Amino acid sequence: MAQMSRPILVLSLLLLAISPINLFAQSYPLRPVRLVVPFAPGGPTDILARAIAQKLTEQWGQQIIIDNRPGAAGNIGADLVAKAPADGYTLLMGTVATHGINPGLYKNIPFDAVQDFSPICRVAAVPNVLVVHPSVPVNTVNGLISLARKRSGQLNYSSSGSGTASHLAAELFKTMVKVEIVHIPYKSAAPAVTAVISGQVHVSFASVVPTIPHLRESRLRALGVTTVGRILLLPEVPSISEAGVTGYESVGWTGLLAPAKTAEEIISKINHDIVAILNGQEMRKMLENSGAVVVASKPGEFGVFIKSEIAKWAKVIEISQTRLD
Repeated sequence: MAQMSRPILVLSLLLLAISPINLFAQSYPLRPVRLVVPFAPGGPTDILARAIAQKLTEQWGQQIIIDNRPGAAGNIGADLVAKAPADGYTLLMGTVATHGINPGLYKNIPFDAVQDFSPICRVAAVPNVLVVHPSVPVNTVNGLISLARKRSGQLNYSSSGSGTASHLAAELFKTMVKVEIVHIPYKSAAPAVTAVISGQVHVSFASVVPTIPHLRESRLRALGVTTVGRILLLPEVPSISEAGVTGYESVGWTGLLAPAKTAEEIISKINHDIVAILNGQEMRKMLENSGAVVVASKPGEFGVFIKSEIAKWAKVIEISQTRLD
């Protein structure tokens, strides 16, 4: 009798080891998944989210529904996901705004960017390029630094608005090299670049792709890109770090997150499938053509990165006295 019961006991223990969460993760997803984009349709975050959603829909056999929830620099959409059930069926396409800048920028932010989310994967990094009007008599980053020191407070720079990535990229630069360049905020990226092209403003940290035609026509001059290394679309332009401001890095980025306490098995599955998509030739080419750099990080790496971004930008925000309440 004892010999007959031993296999049954072993089987029982194996069945107990297979938790409902494990079984659920193996079959996930069983229904459509909502991917919240905390910005309006048509923007770069939305375009990337839709491209990924299409690939996941094909791979999973379940529809990935894009839910645009713009407002408060991404805080409205991020808060919605922070308070959603932790079942893997509501995800967020987070950005440097929602999980880097905003925690230090807004006094009453309605969520905790670290505690309320489970990081899945940092998808891509999007560099800017430091440009000047051709009348500015410099050709290098060090040349700009020297000029700014000689003409302290006389040079100005444009941004797409106070508290935006382009604004804080410039403030980080000013902090690291100890120069004073006056901030001129605009309502969006396009007029900010136009102001430099027209000569109304001297400097800007601009998006790469829209800037390239102006660089080719010599309406703007590029001094450096904001990634640590050079980028594919502007291989002749050094990084700001390489050009002398060692350690400088300021990139926009996107990443996938779930509500806190989402099962690790589900997080791992999504990460595995997202990384495979990002490493595919089609998606990699699309991102590179848009000026982005594929990251495809692991969940733990993304979590550490988010904490470092929050700390970094909080310091810049404090020094520049930028605050939105």
